[in-house]
Amino acid sequence: ATAFKALHIPGTSLLLANIYSPLSARTVASLPRCKALATASYALAQSLNKPDEALTLSDQLSLLPPIAAVATEFNLPLTLDIQDGYASAGDYETLKRTVKRFITEFGAVGVNLEDSWHEQEGGEETMMDEEEAVKRVQTVMEAARELGVDDFVVNARADTFLKGGRLEESIRRARRYLGAGATVGFIFWPRSAEMRREDVRRVSEELGGMVNLGLRLGGGIAVGELAGMGVARVSVGPQVYFAVAAAGVEDGD
Repeated sequence: ATAFKALHIPGTSLLLANIYSPLSARTVASLPRCKALATASYALAQSLNKPDEALTLSDQLSLLPPIAAVATEFNLPLTLDIQDGYASAGDYETLKRTVKRFITEFGAVGVNLEDSWHEQEGGEETMMDEEEAVKRVQTVMEAARELGVDDFVVNARADTFLKGGRLEESIRRARRYLGAGATVGFIFWPRSAEMRREDVRRVSEELGGMVNLGLRLGGGIAVGELAGMGVARVSVGPQVYFAVAAAGVEDGD
């Protein structure tokens, strides 16, 4: 965890090619520049022919053992996308138990934690109350510290901009998550919105560079330029899965 946290340096842009299977984990882990392994819940769900919102804790627990084994084999830090933490509002004990399972069973040294609810309401994911989201970041860190993992890395997603709100709302939330113990805030750009350089610079400046941004493969701002803007972490989400699916490659091939 300490080694993984140390990779989050503004201006270096730790690049994570998110994985979803033993084969994808091994392929990414074998790359000379790979410094850590990170799962993507959307891609994990797709591997089960499910939408992201239907991925359950049980699904995660069934999919992760061989992925964790690859991380152990290559001696790489493993961070897991746990969506909203699989605990209802105010149920911090369940959240704590779940996080401890990810740490003790899979050796996780970090998680992605969303501030929009996994359960859908009226067909759409809804935003958490801001105080609830802050408390959940604190709870995850408490769970890790209780296991002696003081440098556990929370990548706290601020989804208001993604859900149609203003970028300023996501920046404000991300700043609060950093204050609650998160290592980086994840500002998720709406898929239909252009990632304007002036907005990226603003996000990076206001969060002191401790931000995770999604890389848009095949276009958009390159990793080197994001690093030049001070961004500490860049991930590709389910795009590795999409590329493999488009190429018609199966895990058994």
